[in-house]
Amino acid sequence: MEQYDVVVIGAGPGGYVAAIRCAQLGLKTAVVDQWVNPDGQASLGGTCLNVGCIPSKALLDSSEKFHQLQHGFHEHGIAMSGVSIDIAAMMARKDKIVATLTSGIETLFLKHKITWFKGTGRLFDNKTVEIISDDGGTTPETVTASHVIIATGSRPRQLDAAPFDENIVVDSTGALKFTEAPKRLVVIGGGVVGLELGSVWQRLGSQVTVLVRGEKLLRNVDDQIAQEAYTQLTAQGLDIQLGAVPIATETTNKTATVTYLQGGEEKILRANKVLVSAGREPYTDGLNAADAGLKLDAKGFIEVDGLCQTNVSGIYAIGDVTRGPMLAHKASEEGVSVAERIAGQSGHVNYETIPWVIYTHPEIAWVGPTSQELRAKGVEFRIGVFPFKGNGRAYAMGDVIGMVKLLSDAKSDRLLAAHIIGPNASEMIAEAVVAMEFNASAEDIARTVHAHPTLSEAFHEAALAVDKRTLHI
Repeated sequence: MEQYDVVVIGAGPGGYVAAIRCAQLGLKTAVVDQWVNPDGQASLGGTCLNVGCIPSKALLDSSEKFHQLQHGFHEHGIAMSGVSIDIAAMMARKDKIVATLTSGIETLFLKHKITWFKGTGRLFDNKTVEIISDDGGTTPETVTASHVIIATGSRPRQLDAAPFDENIVVDSTGALKFTEAPKRLVVIGGGVVGLELGSVWQRLGSQVTVLVRGEKLLRNVDDQIAQEAYTQLTAQGLDIQLGAVPIATETTNKTATVTYLQGGEEKILRANKVLVSAGREPYTDGLNAADAGLKLDAKGFIEVDGLCQTNVSGIYAIGDVTRGPMLAHKASEEGVSVAERIAGQSGHVNYETIPWVIYTHPEIAWVGPTSQELRAKGVEFRIGVFPFKGNGRAYAMGDVIGMVKLLSDAKSDRLLAAHIIGPNASEMIAEAVVAMEFNASAEDIARTVHAHPTLSEAFHEAALAVDKRTLHI
């Protein structure tokens, strides 16, 4: 029986990063992963790289370019005619990106001498892991480890009102494989996945209706930013129905009928495809967690302490299978932290400065609490807002929608949060994260030189706005 210092179960952005960091620190490391791509080949990277973050961003980029060709270039003096989209070519590009990046992880495993077991990892007492091979082998392989890191991730949550059939009613993976833009697409759920993939197919010609259970779009987003998102996305053509609770879905081999309640009234939508994006749930199938003594909470998450240690000594859990935001970068940082602690170092994750991004157009990004959360806690704070319509680079780009909103402590001026909707928000939010990590004040940012002309000047002006001294509006 092979003995390892660390066995990682799961090779998504939490697991594979944890494994690489363990190997860098001189630990004998193995990874067990069961992901198989559509060609039947084992593939590293988990949901994020294979059917999540990366392929969805590839389609978002392609669809945005197509939309720009149709609607955005005339003011630049660029005239186009006969613009068309080749869905098959777009999907082939997406698949090539995924293949390139997954093979890159395999190369990193070889470089760091990480053993890769292709199959399902089943946990037993004394940190013993049984590996059921995905090649149909009948004799499981067993290894032991001094430490085990569980990084098995999550899966789409099923809805009784719209069960998946992976033909008409699909999850996010299915929506990444459409061979044509459906004439009518119903999206159940107005969160990150629903809005991103709804935007992709709306740009490519689908009539998209998004059913949002709550009375507000993006309930976890700052109210001012969420309202701007609703305004812009509906202006683009997304039909966003708030307070819409699905109650049943009936399908034929080509269409679906979705029945939902809104304002006490029963309503019906007919569609060619239905995307269910109602959140995700932890994935522990086949892990044997309960028999191994691991404590799970009522929702199926593996319980951990602030250092990602489970109730069983030497067994850690990271990423989506534990508490906290289901974000790839959160999982990766937890993986690094755990690896460093196993090696005797002081790994750390600051959960107060984990950024969030929604890759719609305009992009939405934030870090820290919302205005409404601070008010609910009785925290006194100041607000600085600067719109991109006051930013020269945004005008030069032809993209002036949105704003930067900063929240600082009313007494100390320490930056508490940043909320951005607008061009390149996903990149701009990093400045806020760094500032918060170093306990910077709004005044610190206001006195930091930002290059001109850049979008980051809007961040600078928002810091000035905290003290009511903006320069360009």
